[in-house]
Amino acid sequence: MIDHSRDLASLYEATDRLIDAVSSWDNAALAQPSRLPGWTRGHVLAHVSRNADALVNVLRGLPMYKDAETRDADIERGADRPLDAQLADLRETADRFRAVAEEPADWSRTVELRNGVTDSAARVPFRRWVEVALHHVDLGAGYELEDLPEEFVDREIDFLADRWSGLASVPRTLLRAPDGRTWTTGGDSGDVTVTGPAADLLGWLAGRRDGAALTTEGGPLPHLPAL
Repeated sequence: MIDHSRDLASLYEATDRLIDAVSSWDNAALAQPSRLPGWTRGHVLAHVSRNADALVNVLRGLPMYKDAETRDADIERGADRPLDAQLADLRETADRFRAVAEEPADWSRTVELRNGVTDSAARVPFRRWVEVALHHVDLGAGYELEDLPEEFVDREIDFLADRWSGLASVPRTLLRAPDGRTWTTGGDSGDVTVTGPAADLLGWLAGRRDGAALTTEGGPLPHLPAL
């Protein structure tokens, strides 16, 4: 069962960790490339801020973004701001999300995300935690997938494995961690087993790692669609 209150507490810790890390930077650090192709660290931080506002919209029953073009333009416009402006935006948008998330609400209600995707409101705090935590890793500033809490890694692998389940372009795949934890994904044909540390499994599923640290049986490492 999803505990949105617990996820909110974990989100707040992750947000503070991100802001504390960025606070030690200077403007030059923001201009450095992130691990996301074509994005500087400034792009990543602008996206994290805009995502907070987008999820405020979701919780309020509004469209997540006006449209894809506006979303992309807002990130591009915010990417080159100096450090003090980026930090202020991170703090202010995090505070706005927190204020809305702590209002009395029916957390069992259905909300609409991007592209018509719907989900339970109770899942929104975890989805925001994912945005903050994975993009912290994307900054390439010393916080790695191995630093993420085990619960977070397991749940995000669950989510991503489910995302590719039933997809005919991905062979039926068993994901196996060294400690015996397993997940399944892919379509109905083929039998590939992918084994490796949970952090590497997550990195591969999330498009953050190329899978070089993983071993396979029954076929090559499957190609996954872009997220």
